Amino acid sequence: MKFVMIIGPQAVGKMTVGQELAKKTSLKLFHNHMTIELLEPLFGFSSELWQLSDLFRYEIFKKMAESKEAGLIFTYVWAFDLQADWDFVNRVTALFESKNATVYFVELEADLTERLERNKSPHRLAHKPTKRNIERSENELKKTIENHRLHSFEGEIKNKNYLRINNTHLEAQEVADLIIDKFHL
Repeated sequence: MKFVMIIGPQAVGKMTVGQELAKKTSLKLFHNHMTIELLEPLFGFSSELWQLSDLFRYEIFKKMAESKEAGLIFTYVWAFDLQADWDFVNRVTALFESKNATVYFVELEADLTERLERNKSPHRLAHKPTKRNIERSENELKKTIENHRLHSFEGEIKNKNYLRINNTHLEAQEVADLIIDKFHL
């Protein structure tokens, strides 16, 4: 079992890279908006949404970690300044490691200008209905940058299977190939 966590700020390309990685490997993609899009129509962007999302995600992780699947790709906006995010990542990592899975971290970064363009892409909007209000989505993206640290400091992620990629000028297929080559997926 392999567990690949693709992290980075909004609209950096996590889902799109995950889709390409899933196409090129036997890993399944569980992108973070799969739970958000399920719950937002019921609860809006409330504390209930985030509580249920974390609960659903963890239960899915448990079932996947116990399965005979080759592995899972998960995307996540990790606020490195929030202990709750560290706790979530550590809990998920421990779960997969307890089932002898190999855990990989891929951190994506891209220039803000590029991320603002990607935020409006038809592909993103097709998979993430809650992002279709572009003005709200852009405001949220900018507000998150102001309020949280969305990239790790050098050496902060201790996992030996860690890769940081600036994908500002790379296509998702190229990024997926870099990940596959680095980790022999």
